[in-house]
Amino acid sequence: MLIFGIMLTLFIILFWGCMVVGPSLLSVKDLCFERDDTQIIDSVCLDLSGGEILQIEGPNGSGKTTLLRLLTSALTPTRGNIYYRGKALSECRFEYLSDLLFLGHHSAVKVTLSAEENLSWMTGRSTVCEELLSALDSVQLTGYSDVPCYRLSAGQQRRVALARLLISDAKLWILDEPFAALDSQGVALVEDCMQKHLDGGGSVVLSTHQPVAMKAVRRYSLMDQAIQGAV
Repeated sequence: MLIFGIMLTLFIILFWGCMVVGPSLLSVKDLCFERDDTQIIDSVCLDLSGGEILQIEGPNGSGKTTLLRLLTSALTPTRGNIYYRGKALSECRFEYLSDLLFLGHHSAVKVTLSAEENLSWMTGRSTVCEELLSALDSVQLTGYSDVPCYRLSAGQQRRVALARLLISDAKLWILDEPFAALDSQGVALVEDCMQKHLDGGGSVVLSTHQPVAMKAVRRYSLMDQAIQGAV
């Protein structure tokens, strides 16, 4: 009976492990990138599951933006592979890009368009709707929705771009310096958006020079090529 009990316990543990452990949302294996015979990204390996946030760390020029652009498939790696939900990117590129939201360190707004027209263009909406106007209100742009972006400050233009976070259905967010040109209220707003995204099962990869005041942030150092656990 004792042996039977031990075997049954082991079976339950193994069965439960198979049930709860699945492929990572995003997995990177031995990723490398060269430009003009210079190694910029060297043998990066990382995994990201739903509900996780990963901060890419490194000094200026260490390749943070390059790594993020590789993850968005805007750049092609010299060597290595990126997997989404266990599939190589070459097998699921459309699904991956449909599930991806990328926010670069530049606002990327069209200055001749208004805030609401920019958000409509960024999100692929053909017309301005209440959802877009509500998002602009949430990023403290009430009363500026119809103002051309060339009349907005750098911080306000950044908020136009950040409004995408409030209406995106993408599972994976890749954010390059999302706190740039923002005041303390703007930073808190972005952190709140990220936390709600994580609570809903989404994932975030970001680079920033500012401390991230969120729990469970894992950090990947490009200098040490290692992931530090949640803090």
